[in-house]
Amino acid sequence: MIKIAVCGAAGRMGQRIIVAAVEAGCTISGALERPAHPQLGQDAGLIAGVGNLGVAISDDLNAVVEGCDVLIDFTTPKVSLKNLEVCGLKKKSIVIGSTGFTPEERALAAELAKDIPAVLAPNMSVGVNVCFKVLKDVAKTLGDDFDVEIVELHHNKKKDSPSGTAVRMGEVVAEALGRDYNQVANYHREGICGERTKEEIGMQTVRGGDIVGEHTVYFIGMGERIEISHRAMTRDMFSRGSVRAAKWIVGKAPGLYDMQDVLGLK
Repeated sequence: MIKIAVCGAAGRMGQRIIVAAVEAGCTISGALERPAHPQLGQDAGLIAGVGNLGVAISDDLNAVVEGCDVLIDFTTPKVSLKNLEVCGLKKKSIVIGSTGFTPEERALAAELAKDIPAVLAPNMSVGVNVCFKVLKDVAKTLGDDFDVEIVELHHNKKKDSPSGTAVRMGEVVAEALGRDYNQVANYHREGICGERTKEEIGMQTVRGGDIVGEHTVYFIGMGERIEISHRAMTRDMFSRGSVRAAKWIVGKAPGLYDMQDVLGLK
């Protein structure tokens, strides 16, 4: 029975992770929230709607990590890196679904994961990760004859832009085409900006309402267009994916993994 601790347990995502973990037969061993959170001390199961679990929401990171096999973290890069560091010290596994990591923060995560197994993925959805695989194959086949544009939509509360999923889609396509994503990504067009370059990968962002998440990659050629889209209807696919990753990561060799590893898509 895998013991899972949840960071941000009182938030929308944290609650759904608790539900998914209980449905998957896992044990919720700890629930973490920020200091002074109004729901500290309350039962995490009652907050999530799965009944009393006998697990009080705590702000004691060390104690929560000590009692778990895996910590699941959907917070922010800064918080996730701190949690990864503590998990490393206590030899506990971690699954990170936070988005908005800079290249430097990703490199630091890889360094911190040298002593423990860790999953870091911008999107825990099984469907999205299948899309990553498909995008790689399509880009390789089409080559340089098609322009690539990416459009992503999210709710009006999302703080980072573009989404981590959209960036990863761009990286996958760029890698397949032999390009450096950081050099060819184009996030902004306005005014007389000149003709589109052949190598650039356009990235457009939409924010509004309660959109859970939508991503479309356009491969645009002369007289034809291929669109590969993924639309998230609820956050449950992310929570179920994170629990699947948590069950997979236990017992793995130290190192930084992603959902492609979890799903055997590499």
